[in-house]
Amino acid sequence: MTNFFDNQNLLETLWKWKKHLIAVGILAVFFSAIFSSSTFIKPKFKSVARIYPSNNIYTFSDESESEQMLEIINSQDIKLRVIDAFNLGEVYKISKQDPQYLTYMLAEFNDNVSFKKTEYETIEIQVLDTDPKRACTMCDSIISFLDEKVRSMHRIKYEEVAHIAKKDLALITHDIDSIGEKLNVLRKEYKILNYQSQSEEITKGMVRMLTEQKKNTSGGKELEQWMKNLSEKGGEYEFLDNQHKFMVTQMDSIKKVYNQSVSSANKKIIYGQRVQNPVPADKKSYPVRWLIVLVSTFAALFCAILVILLLENNKNI
Repeated sequence: MTNFFDNQNLLETLWKWKKHLIAVGILAVFFSAIFSSSTFIKPKFKSVARIYPSNNIYTFSDESESEQMLEIINSQDIKLRVIDAFNLGEVYKISKQDPQYLTYMLAEFNDNVSFKKTEYETIEIQVLDTDPKRACTMCDSIISFLDEKVRSMHRIKYEEVAHIAKKDLALITHDIDSIGEKLNVLRKEYKILNYQSQSEEITKGMVRMLTEQKKNTSGGKELEQWMKNLSEKGGEYEFLDNQHKFMVTQMDSIKKVYNQSVSSANKKIIYGQRVQNPVPADKKSYPVRWLIVLVSTFAALFCAILVILLLENNKNI
């Protein structure tokens, strides 16, 4: 039996139904052109911006700065800020009373707003909207919201460091004051002011006193008492004095960390350097009417051919 679907039979069948196929094609072109017009599908305009991460963006993992920025800009916090700032619920015709409002809003937002990393490590922001000016402003606002988000993350980090440094500063200040009080007692009661220099001078004085046999004089007795004080309390004084100096150095380092953290927490830094600023589009990007017409016409003709082949096949059974 001759195969109905061989090339010759297929061409003969299509030629037989050529008028019908032409009519289907014309109708498909006509109706797809109508239904893809602005009457049925609101045209959307695209606004594009590109930003490059500055070196001062803080990375929290092994990701690159661009990948880190892409994660942040894709965060739900930024998306919700844009939704609220531009009242997109009304724009997208989604009621806040809907139990699934957030799900529908984020789905619609993701259909109209996209972020991606380019091959040159920049982050590209694309916004589609029926209003070209709103698309441009949304694009610009997303960059501002990104800066604020990163700034907030940095502020939390630096405020935490400053809080820890402040506590450490209070503790070390207390310890320094405590050691200072002990040193003051040794200075007043035992007249020890500088262990090294006093030891040298008193040793020289004792040698002269013994040489000149002035041990029993008032000066000799005073010198002998100093020698006794140094032998009893000199080691303690030297230990406390060295500890005091070390802690003062530590306190200076902690003060530096605290001041730097407070300063960094209050800085307003731009983290996304603009490579391309968004501008209002003067030509729609969606829908692409010729593509809709082409696909619709092809689909209509394909379906018509299948129907024709089925009808012809039933006749031959």
